[in-house]
Amino acid sequence: MSENSTKTLLPEGLRDVLPPDAAFENEVVERLTRTFALNGYNLVKPPLIEFEDTLLSGVGAGMGERIFRMLDPSSHRTLGVRNDITTQIARIAATRLASDARPLRLTYSGPVLRVKGTQLEPERQFTQAGIELIGADNGAADIEVIVVVAEALKKLGVPGLSVDLALPTLVPAILAGFNLSVAAAARVRAALDHKDVAEINAHAGQAAGLLTKLIEASGPVDRAMAQVATLALPPAAKAEWAALEHVARALRAAIPNVAITVDAVENRGFEYHTGITFSVFTAASQREIGRGGRYKLVSGEAATGATLLIDALLPVVPNTATARRLFVSNGTSRAVVATWQDKGWIVVVGLSAGVDDTTEAKRLKCTHILKSSDAVAVS
Repeated sequence: MSENSTKTLLPEGLRDVLPPDAAFENEVVERLTRTFALNGYNLVKPPLIEFEDTLLSGVGAGMGERIFRMLDPSSHRTLGVRNDITTQIARIAATRLASDARPLRLTYSGPVLRVKGTQLEPERQFTQAGIELIGADNGAADIEVIVVVAEALKKLGVPGLSVDLALPTLVPAILAGFNLSVAAAARVRAALDHKDVAEINAHAGQAAGLLTKLIEASGPVDRAMAQVATLALPPAAKAEWAALEHVARALRAAIPNVAITVDAVENRGFEYHTGITFSVFTAASQREIGRGGRYKLVSGEAATGATLLIDALLPVVPNTATARRLFVSNGTSRAVVATWQDKGWIVVVGLSAGVDDTTEAKRLKCTHILKSSDAVAVS
């Protein structure tokens, strides 16, 4: 079979993860969820497929064009394959765990599937891991989620972390203060997403100058706070900004080695969020490695969460593990095998008698051979 034909065995955007990459991915996810668990986040495992109407309810309402659908032969109802786990956690919190004490801390990991990839992220199947803090409607929740995620990434050795804060509720509060029409507000919102100053000036009316200055204020948190402090924000917008300032100052104290930036007008990708949002970056990659923010469950309960994109994260996590693979001859007792496994070794047992152990160990990519109760390095 030619190399070209083997590449067409899977649909575009899907791939097999082979050794040792699969083991490394599993290790990274386990280390993340372990850190999350140590901070009080309990693991939940929602199903890969749900009824379409359930999957697209609440915070998932805008994802109808992003999910694969199929017919359930049992119920004859339409099913959807999840493209984001946060929506499922929101469902679980609002239903199965509705009576559990708040704040409710949950963590998760697993594969998701989307209909189309993007130029920057061509994968259609990828792994997510994250946390959700449900039932706390204050800045302390935003701070905890960001700090826990930053600390988990630091433990993985991810270099040059930065967190970009955004506030999708700020611009609507400003536009409401200037009484813009719905149509004009929509045009301005789209222009802000692209930082199109000319379009903002054409449609924002008296709010144009203020919005332009907010674009200019985006950047390092200290500069952003200093510049926004000089602006005459409408009362509702001023209250929104004060909440972001509180979170930003707390983050600088809690995670001083993480760069904090602010994009005061960013909205793309945060359409269902109801408060402070954030994106996580590393100096080792141009891709976003995580994102999150505040939202509401279908019940109206407040929640804050973060999702890490494992496929984007793996290339920037140092892989310092050196797997020790010990080859033992055919006929070695399981008690001996278990003894070495308890010491942390991977033990590969020969299946044929009378073969040369060194040759077989090399062939099976073992680093050591068991000789006279000792692990001897393969030369």
